[in-house]
Amino acid sequence: MIKHIQESAEYLKQRGFEAPEIGIILGTGLGQFLDKVKIKAEVSYDHIPNFPTATVEFHKGKLLYGTLAGKNVIVMQGRFHLYEGYTLYEVTFPIRVMHQLGISKLLVSNASGAINKSFRKGDIMLIDDHINLQNGSPLAFKGVEHLGERFVDMSSPYDKEMNEKIENIAKEFNIKIHKGVYASVVGPELETKAEYKYLNIIGADAVGMSTVPEVIVANHLNIGVSALSVLTDECDPDKLQPLNIKEIIGIAEKAEPDMIILFTELIKKL
Repeated sequence: MIKHIQESAEYLKQRGFEAPEIGIILGTGLGQFLDKVKIKAEVSYDHIPNFPTATVEFHKGKLLYGTLAGKNVIVMQGRFHLYEGYTLYEVTFPIRVMHQLGISKLLVSNASGAINKSFRKGDIMLIDDHINLQNGSPLAFKGVEHLGERFVDMSSPYDKEMNEKIENIAKEFNIKIHKGVYASVVGPELETKAEYKYLNIIGADAVGMSTVPEVIVANHLNIGVSALSVLTDECDPDKLQPLNIKEIIGIAEKAEPDMIILFTELIKKL
């Protein structure tokens, strides 16, 4: 386990991934962010020892290293999901590798469905808390104590100082953002009407199929985390429409300029 992490990190170091400060995970439809990064090195996931390989057609599957706002960053262009058949350990393996390389902060983006009926398609939600509905924990394996404290406090999984900075940046640039609770499910099927009603009852403002495992592991490794979610559909059980993946990606792309501002300005302040 530790050997695999070290092997992956050493491979990346040999290819120029030196002293990164911030890790960034790009979600669905958020590829334009890379235009802001001065890329110095890139490696396909399938070339990195011990790395999973992205199988979702709209997730590219590359790890990139470069500079943004004067900081060294590693960018995951594409992430891994339980619904691809990976274990929670495999889904979060890249976080452990980025930590081994040196990151101390992690920025996460995703596309999700709005449970809160006051939220609209194209809105951005700053994740303030989450509900793990993925039927497991990325820390529930033998030997986890060799990688960090087994019993990780999750009373505040998202870095309060980083989130406050994002809120202030949103005000400064007149960007509308919500703050709310993200529920993470297994997928890949979307929820039924009854499940959307359930998510609303238990306090979720948005629902998606990612992010929470990576955030748990980041907390395990004492990495400060902030996460933004683009709300790509409205999950009102009384007004449900059939899934349109092209529309979802298109909405995420339209929201991306604001996401880029929020993340770029945050990185300047870290």
